[in-house]
Amino acid sequence: MADVTMRVWRGDEDGGTFTEYVMPAVEGEVVLDVIHRIQAGPAPDLACRWNCKAGKCGSCSAEINGLPKLMCMTRMDVLPEGEPVVVAPMRTFPIIRDLVTDVAFNYTMARQVPPFKPREPEADGTYRMQQIDIERGQEFRKCIECFMCQDVCHVIRDHEENKASYAGPRMFIRFMELESHPLDTDDRRELLRERMGLGMCNITKCCTEVCPEHIKITDNAIIPLKERVVDASYDPVAWLGRKILRRTKRSALEAALDAPGQHTPTRQEQPTRPVVSATDHS
Repeated sequence: MADVTMRVWRGDEDGGTFTEYVMPAVEGEVVLDVIHRIQAGPAPDLACRWNCKAGKCGSCSAEINGLPKLMCMTRMDVLPEGEPVVVAPMRTFPIIRDLVTDVAFNYTMARQVPPFKPREPEADGTYRMQQIDIERGQEFRKCIECFMCQDVCHVIRDHEENKASYAGPRMFIRFMELESHPLDTDDRRELLRERMGLGMCNITKCCTEVCPEHIKITDNAIIPLKERVVDASYDPVAWLGRKILRRTKRSALEAALDAPGQHTPTRQEQPTRPVVSATDHS
């Protein structure tokens, strides 16, 4: 079989460049297999992150020929034959070394999500739910936290300054999982509007397109969340109902106080990332 040319980004937080490796083609391999052979041969110091090699841990996310993909699920035989395979780190996150990026931003934002708060059980001490309500949130639990949806989201991909106030698609499906739970009593809508940046998403569906678990992030999470936020903040009928029933919405601060981590990262606290030039992908 013919050789394959891999153009792998090498470098660290101070910068780097693409290095070419010509490897023998092996039938049935995925991109991660070739990366492992490069590590075992010409570049033993090449850094990459991986774990299960089964598309379920989300560790081996990278940009392959300019598109976010899991290296363990991208077959070499589906890539353009005779052309170099360009493997780059996820652009949205700061680079640690080579293909390894610092995805701590996602965990920082995850700590800002107020946890599940169930209502009181019924008189016999049990909870009762309809099956349709249970099934509604199952889709969001398939997330493997590969963070490719975060990587491709232009709100933070092209605007580093937005990270301090934008949770991103992965966190929005977590919010929707909680908001759609039939037993949950917490109100996170004002938090989503004021501090999580839900309004900054313009529903281009790029996050949905790259999800390896085929979660309909835009249609089933982000758009319903936007509808809930609009209803809570601008619906005159809802406002009148709260007045009549003497109920008030929870403020963003009140909701945030329930979160495991109450500190939102500032722009200065976000580590910077070296630029991976788009021209290097050619």
